[in-house]
Amino acid sequence: MQLKHYLQFNDLSREEYEYLFSRARFIKQTFKQHQQYWPLTDRTLAMIFDKNSTRTRLSFEAGMNQLGGSSIYLSTRDTQLGRGEPVEDAARVISRMVDIVMIRTYAHDTLQRFADYSSVPVINGLTDEYHPCQILADIFTFTEYRGDIKGKVIAWIGDANNVCNTWLQAAEIFDFKVHVSTPPGYDIDPLQIGLKTTEHFKSFADPHDAVKNADLVTTDVWTSMGFEAESEQRRADFAAFCVDADMMALAKERALFMHCLPAHRGEEVAAEVIDGHQSVVWDEAENRLHTQKALMEYLLLGKIGRSDCE
Repeated sequence: MQLKHYLQFNDLSREEYEYLFSRARFIKQTFKQHQQYWPLTDRTLAMIFDKNSTRTRLSFEAGMNQLGGSSIYLSTRDTQLGRGEPVEDAARVISRMVDIVMIRTYAHDTLQRFADYSSVPVINGLTDEYHPCQILADIFTFTEYRGDIKGKVIAWIGDANNVCNTWLQAAEIFDFKVHVSTPPGYDIDPLQIGLKTTEHFKSFADPHDAVKNADLVTTDVWTSMGFEAESEQRRADFAAFCVDADMMALAKERALFMHCLPAHRGEEVAAEVIDGHQSVVWDEAENRLHTQKALMEYLLLGKIGRSDCE
């Protein structure tokens, strides 16, 4: 099959995502029923980490093992990549020894350069600009609880970071609206994200206005990795952007709350919200495992016939 990478959310079509969600449902069901499903026997995943991780490493490593394959953890601190080896050279070598690569790094350009010289599929495990695997799991989680996300309103509160950017890409593909509320100076950049139009998002100065009648309210830490030097300034700038019970009360009665984790209770979200009845963060975290298994299966095997799905 033709080589396909997953570097941004808009690398796949709506039809491809619908297929991935159907596969994720099947894969999750087999996992819950303790049934063996090994479509990736003898396949190897290389996981390259430039940023620390809990959920990304665990979900990819466990996921590959559960599909019958194996995984290799590579840190830039322990490899020649951390000593100045060109990304292009590393891509040529690593992709000759494994079947698929996941990279979690800082600049998206680093990921893109690796993919340009890789002979196997490359997955974005997170960059400063995008986090497609997170939104893949988030939308899947939403559909589990509320069905089709088309036409729904998602309220993003906080920093216009990589997760926010990816929600905006997803809105164009799935035809929903994103209400974005950020402090001054932390606004979204539609050109950087590569949005085709501005009709799928709206910016709000007041986060309370953004969450009104929302179907989903979501946020992230105020200081992402790589921006630690700005922590104190960000804490001051984002002080009015904590998602608390009063803010959630403005959303729809059945609105869900999501957070990609790790979370800081009392900063970007109140404990009563993340630990409350509207929060689905634990299902959201688990679904990274199942949706990424479906993604790896698709990138390596293509679409599987119906007889192989059941």
